[in-house]
Amino acid sequence: MKHVETITLPHDLSEFTEIIDVRSPWEFGEDHLPGAINLPVLSDAERKEVGTLYKDDPFAARRLGAAMISANAARHLKGPLADKDKSYTPLVYCWRGGMRSNSLAHILRSIGWRARIIEGGYKAFRKYITEDLERLLASEELELTVLSGPTGVAKTRLLHTLEKQGAQVLDLEGLANHRGSVLGLAPDTTQPSQKHFETSLWETIRKFDFSKPVFTEAESNRIGRIHCAPPLWKKLSQGRVIEINLPIEKRAEFLLDDYPHFTKKPEHLKGLLDKLVKLRGHDQVNLWHEQIDAGQWPEFVMSILVDHYDLVYRRAGDDKSNYPTPSSTVELSDFSQEDLEAAAKQLTQL
Repeated sequence: MKHVETITLPHDLSEFTEIIDVRSPWEFGEDHLPGAINLPVLSDAERKEVGTLYKDDPFAARRLGAAMISANAARHLKGPLADKDKSYTPLVYCWRGGMRSNSLAHILRSIGWRARIIEGGYKAFRKYITEDLERLLASEELELTVLSGPTGVAKTRLLHTLEKQGAQVLDLEGLANHRGSVLGLAPDTTQPSQKHFETSLWETIRKFDFSKPVFTEAESNRIGRIHCAPPLWKKLSQGRVIEINLPIEKRAEFLLDDYPHFTKKPEHLKGLLDKLVKLRGHDQVNLWHEQIDAGQWPEFVMSILVDHYDLVYRRAGDDKSNYPTPSSTVELSDFSQEDLEAAAKQLTQL
């Protein structure tokens, strides 16, 4: 059997035709190398079965695991790998660069493909990006321009407008798949794991040109269930803050435009609002329920801005903030595309 070559990180991964993660679907879903595909050699159930057996009989567990790996490898060769030509050069990894990745890599090399594995597997990758992300965020060359302002001033949409104009943007809410409030998770969606958020954060930041500004949005130290690790939180605190303002009537209009799913799924919205009972009281939450049931959407949005979000924003300002005082202010009169484009140009010129 041909020897399986290994690579150590950091390494230029562009030389590989494909990156194959052979871990179970659950492991892959929690986090994986950017661009990797999942060709598990053990399913979640098989991995559990082999692991349980290993505690009592390691030899029987290895024999069972080998049979399962062989069957799954054959399935992959007849399926996703069936059309690969002789130039195929995959990079294969598992949790620690052990049996699972070596088993598939040996089979691929016996066919004639130059399969290689990551020394230390995903565990080594995780260690590398954790250290490299901290290094990137500690760089004095990386300068963040932080957009601040109360809920509904279109900060995220302004970030997207900046990105379309060619600016470098760090969309933390996009990476976390959460808008950063009790109403921030869209229906039928989930947030990534903390590990996958940090992998995506690393993948984004390492592509930036540090000689140019990077625009982001002021966040609390938690975005839904994702937390901002200390190096990120510190970098945000060192950013140049620009406050965005929009008249409150337009903020209410914007939220109705930006959260259309709430008017389509009012019961889901009411369920989220119930989480605010402890903070705002039963009477206030019941009023919001009544406005929703009556279809009084403009009245509801105006109330939740005045009676919840703006109170939270003022309290955050009164407390010891993570962010410095805004150095500039951008006034929006509307959230039309024309207004956002003009504001984006103003931001890049500040």
